[in-house]
Amino acid sequence: MKHTVSKSVLAGAVGGLFAAFVMNQFQSLLATATKKLAKERGEQQQTGDEGDDATVKTANTVARPLLHRELTSAEKRWAGPVVHYAFGVFVGAVYGYLVRTAPHAGDGRGTLYGSAVWLAADEITVPAFGLGPPPLQTPPSSHIKALASHLVYGFTTDLVTRTLGPPRPTNGY
Repeated sequence: MKHTVSKSVLAGAVGGLFAAFVMNQFQSLLATATKKLAKERGEQQQTGDEGDDATVKTANTVARPLLHRELTSAEKRWAGPVVHYAFGVFVGAVYGYLVRTAPHAGDGRGTLYGSAVWLAADEITVPAFGLGPPPLQTPPSSHIKALASHLVYGFTTDLVTRTLGPPRPTNGY
């Protein structure tokens, strides 16, 4: 059993890494489509200069006591993605563990898990630690885009975990 759980955790970690990449690609496509639609409608486009995102702020928070300084712009360009992918691997590994040990954790093919990650990370933790604005100060469209991205993350994590991991028990999930 322990060997099976370990394999599932590893498969989840790989799934989380791949899913973080797929999520980034989805967000890029979504941003491009949103800009194109806004342009076609003649709407004013946001500049995107709202400051560092939560991953960069997290990287800076971790680096500050280690480096005794703020990250440079060049360091931020790679440190933000490192945090994003590390979080994706960790959350994927947790998913791999849960689908092996908790009944119904894999329900929804990862979309329920992706929704839970969105709620816990984007809607609660990021604002609570001052890494982003409070939910009520964020436009509804941003919440919807973030939720959609996390649904993609969850589904992709599940797909890879199912493909690479050991067969799951057939007791209802």
